[in-house]
Amino acid sequence: MTVTQDRPLTRMRGLVSLISALLKAKKVGFSDFLHKCVSSQQFCQSLDTQRTLRRQSRTRREKDEGGTVSSVNAETSQMKPSDFDYLKVIGKGSFGKVLLARHKKHEGYYAVKVLQKQIIVKRKEQRHVMVERSVLLKGLQHPFLVGLHFSFQTRNTLYLVLDYVNGGELFYHLQREGSFSETRAAFYTAEMAMALGYLHSLDIVYRDLKPENILLDSEGHVMLTDFGLCKEGVAIGGIMHTFCGTPEYLAPEVLQGHPYNPAVDWWGLGTVLFEMLYGLPPFYSRSKAEMFENILHAPLKVRSGGSQDACSLLEGLLERDVSKRLGGSHDLVELQEHSFFASINWDDLLAKKVRPPFIPKVTGPCDISYIDPEFTLLPVPASVNERCQAGRTSEAFPGFSFMKPVERLAAEPVS
Repeated sequence: MTVTQDRPLTRMRGLVSLISALLKAKKVGFSDFLHKCVSSQQFCQSLDTQRTLRRQSRTRREKDEGGTVSSVNAETSQMKPSDFDYLKVIGKGSFGKVLLARHKKHEGYYAVKVLQKQIIVKRKEQRHVMVERSVLLKGLQHPFLVGLHFSFQTRNTLYLVLDYVNGGELFYHLQREGSFSETRAAFYTAEMAMALGYLHSLDIVYRDLKPENILLDSEGHVMLTDFGLCKEGVAIGGIMHTFCGTPEYLAPEVLQGHPYNPAVDWWGLGTVLFEMLYGLPPFYSRSKAEMFENILHAPLKVRSGGSQDACSLLEGLLERDVSKRLGGSHDLVELQEHSFFASINWDDLLAKKVRPPFIPKVTGPCDISYIDPEFTLLPVPASVNERCQAGRTSEAFPGFSFMKPVERLAAEPVS
């Protein structure tokens, strides 16, 4: 694999040193730093991209948009915080917490993402929150993407009511087991690939694939979550400049500050596949500066014992030359044709007819045994039951409220 450098190496090393000096070892620290980068003029430069859409992508997008226009009733959603019982904290992020909640009326269980407006506005992250909501809407019908049921807001808080998935993060299972067999890794990789391919067909680039953002449902199927770093309106062949992602999984073109395209997601898939097979990301180092240098220049070291098909797929996905990277030209189709997936029936996989190699042992929706106690032992904040009142910060999030059509029918009173 080769890297084409348009900038002097000394300048790159200076950037790496700067980043390394600013970061702590924890991923959360780096994530907060990246949010600042995304908001800064130094790293975020908007480009006018040519949108040469394939007929299939355009048709699917128009169908999805047509199905959601009538269901989005800006700021008139009847949902409110008091419609739910908040049972447990199941996640935590830069802007708030994720809570397991039960709807009081129809008793369905949801993951409710509770975001603090003041923090979002202070960090100038309104656009990324609205992008996440938009992507959640467009991905409603895909089996391997977490879906949105409701969104609403109060004076101080945003609420995203999502599918509740309690089979655990892929990160949790990797920590517990160390690595997976090729069969199990192939299953997860194939389902992730279908989710990414679907997003790409809607001109959406995910940009933050990592084990923490990959959930297993109660049956053992993959579900991608956390769409805050997604970029909309990027067709195959389109380019972006924004510096964002998580250090271990950054594609070299992103790290170098070069223009990049949806192929960054296939690099991300390669890093996750490598980690599933070998226990660590491919270019990992405790030193951030050394890890960045590894991503840019170190040879890919595939350990002995793996199949030739697995090695071939890793080399194809982790190709630094984007023009040669697997998936770089014809996206998902290139992966589907790879010999590593020879045993996969893609139609059956999409229909969830393929039995997962691992099925989480959950007793029901209240079973949180696969969720990190770091979250579940936290108290549920009393502020989640804030009353719905209009306020100045509402102006920063126009059109945020949403109710899924089937949920709207269920919520309407029977005359």
